[in-house]
Amino acid sequence: MAAFVLGGLGAVALLLLKRGMVLVTIRGSSMEPTFHEGDRVLVRRKVAACRGMPVVIERPTLHGGWHHPPLPKGAKVTLIKSREWMIKRVCATAGDPVPRDLVPALALVSEERVPSGNIVLLGDNTDFSFDSRCVGYFPTERVLGVVRRRISR
Repeated sequence: MAAFVLGGLGAVALLLLKRGMVLVTIRGSSMEPTFHEGDRVLVRRKVAACRGMPVVIERPTLHGGWHHPPLPKGAKVTLIKSREWMIKRVCATAGDPVPRDLVPALALVSEERVPSGNIVLLGDNTDFSFDSRCVGYFPTERVLGVVRRRISR
């Protein structure tokens, strides 16, 4: 599973946060071979995610619920650090057809299109990923941001 721990939270990280960027370190193997344990990625906040983009999203409980309310706009570094994050790739966004064939947890939903405020996320490493195949839709309000690039490996 690709939970994240925010890394490098010194003066540089504070500057990045003010510019809507967050530096995170990948933990886990759910996005291999694209991203590996220990990779550091730059995440852009407040950007709409499109199909195919990797995003950082708050990790839900095993039953699909949440331990905390969504992050408020302008959340400080300490609040972001207090959450558990994971990286996944966007498979479908609001208005896209529901990918029932790829996502068993959505096989029996009644709607034909992904509802507003939701996205479908998949890990690249299908054998080791806690994603929409397990919990169904993810609320877009739980997305921290879009991965812009790898900083180091």
